[in-house]
Amino acid sequence: MHVKKKRETKVLQTICPDSKGLIAKITHICYEHKLNIVQNSEFVDHLTGRFFMRTELEGIFDNVALLADLEKTLPIGMLQKLHTVRRQRIMVLVTKEAHCLGDLLIKTAYGDLDAEIVAVISNHNELGNLTERFDLPYHFISHEALNREQHEQQLITQIDHYHPDYIVLAKYMRVLTPTFVTHYPHRIINIHHSFLPAFIGARPYHQAYERGVKIIGATAHYVNHCLDEGPIIMQDVINVDHSYTAENMMLAGRDVEKNVLSRALSLVLAQRVFVYGNRTIIL
Repeated sequence: MHVKKKRETKVLQTICPDSKGLIAKITHICYEHKLNIVQNSEFVDHLTGRFFMRTELEGIFDNVALLADLEKTLPIGMLQKLHTVRRQRIMVLVTKEAHCLGDLLIKTAYGDLDAEIVAVISNHNELGNLTERFDLPYHFISHEALNREQHEQQLITQIDHYHPDYIVLAKYMRVLTPTFVTHYPHRIINIHHSFLPAFIGARPYHQAYERGVKIIGATAHYVNHCLDEGPIIMQDVINVDHSYTAENMMLAGRDVEKNVLSRALSLVLAQRVFVYGNRTIIL
């Protein structure tokens, strides 16, 4: 029995050495596969000689044949991914602060963020009631009496049960080991409450206060093996002055943190973020 394939929407991400005619070559192959280009954007990094292109396509896909034709045509050293456009699954990790989690819960519940929160995990009990108001599972996994590796193994077991596309650290105040990060490459997104690379690590608002800063900010970034040094996705700032205490800065920064996190997630979920080295390109 012949099964008719359905039309789909997918995003093609291309990174390769720059050369003449790349846009024409890629779009021509898409045309030969009878795919309609809905949206296309590209960027050339002249310092590294790399070409980046995001192509949103509609049609009936033969993924293997499409990627094989592109590989034969494009320069050696190309990297390509073909993503199906669908609602992504995210797992949220939290500690005690509610503002980022609450923002994500509301935005996903009302469609402002095109994602499904599959569950929330915390090393404390405080945010269980908030999560359960949205009829979502809340898993309390205490770190007490466990070393970091033992605690993270329990996290991994619970996370993998849900098969999330991304893990969001919504003010999760524990440093992750390289083993945990390696298990989810370029899939862990953190919100750090400072304008990185300034004030890395703990108590950044207190660090900012001691330096007498005139702006404070927040940074959403991918997590890598170096503390708060992963590829930056989104940043924003607000003005402060000498009258702000560290606690005032912390209160003022909460809106920046939650907005930066949700905006970064929107870009990631739409497959607009390219990771190259320790940088991101947003198309």
